[in-house]
Amino acid sequence: MPLTSTRISPDWPCQVKTPGSYDWERSAAKWLRELIPARYASYPALIRHPVLLARHAQIQVQQEIRVARTALQTARAELPVLGLPESVIEHTIKLYAAEVLQLQHIARSVRVVSEALAARVTVR
Repeated sequence: MPLTSTRISPDWPCQVKTPGSYDWERSAAKWLRELIPARYASYPALIRHPVLLARHAQIQVQQEIRVARTALQTARAELPVLGLPESVIEHTIKLYAAEVLQLQHIARSVRVVSEALAARVTVR
């Protein structure tokens, strides 16, 4: 059944069909599986329950944000010890900063997909 509102969040991922459209849950699950380590993709509970998959993806992305932030915060102190040239260190810092921003965007996208999946479960 289509949702009454056609307005979706700007954080909605383009890889996922609009909530309420045909097969949108399958497109959401496919996108979410791409965000978690491959070994989780075959776990029956995550396959059968997209809302559980979304929860795991939220946790996974939050952990990746922590890792990227740690890498960014420690780069200036730790990378010179590895003998890397300053230009590589600067490039790496920019890379980590960009990754944090990208992961934050993904986290927002996972959140809106999770909310839509949870709403679908409560309607049934």
